[in-house]
Amino acid sequence: MDLSTHITELVASLLLKEPHLFLVDIVISGNRVQKKVVVIIDGDEGVTIENCAKLSRALSAELDDEELVPENYALEVTTPGVDFPLKLKRQYKKHIGRGFKISLIDKSEIKGKLIGSTEEFIELEIEEKINKKKEVKTMEIPFDMIDKALVQISFK
Repeated sequence: MDLSTHITELVASLLLKEPHLFLVDIVISGNRVQKKVVVIIDGDEGVTIENCAKLSRALSAELDDEELVPENYALEVTTPGVDFPLKLKRQYKKHIGRGFKISLIDKSEIKGKLIGSTEEFIELEIEEKINKKKEVKTMEIPFDMIDKALVQISFK
C-alpha cells in the first residue's frame, strides 16, 4: 500500500469521531531527505483551527507509531482555501447562495449563484442580458460536466 492510501485510511478512521468533517485531499511532496504531507479537510458546518490541530496531533502520533514516513517529514492539516476548487459533491451544499465560476470539461465557463445541489447535478442561477434587460435563468449542470468549480468571493 502506498503512503497516500495509508494516510487516507488513517485520516478516515480518525475522522469517524467527527462525522461533520471529511477528507478532501492529501498532497505528499518533498524528497528523500524531507517529506511534506498536507492533509486537506472540510466540514459540513466549516472547520475550526482546533479541528485541524486535533487531527494533526492524532495523525502525527499514528504516523510516528507506525513509522510510515521513514525520513523527516512536515505535517500540515488545513482547509481548502478560497482558491482551491471544490472536489467533492458534499462541499457544494454549504456554499448554496454563493457565487461560483464553473469551468466545464468542454472548456467553457459559467458564472452564477449556486441555488441547489443533488447527487447528480448543481443548480445555478444565471443572469443573462437580453435586449438590454437582465433575465435570471436557472441551469442544471451535471457533476460529470464540471472540470473545476470555484467559489467567487464578493466584497460588496
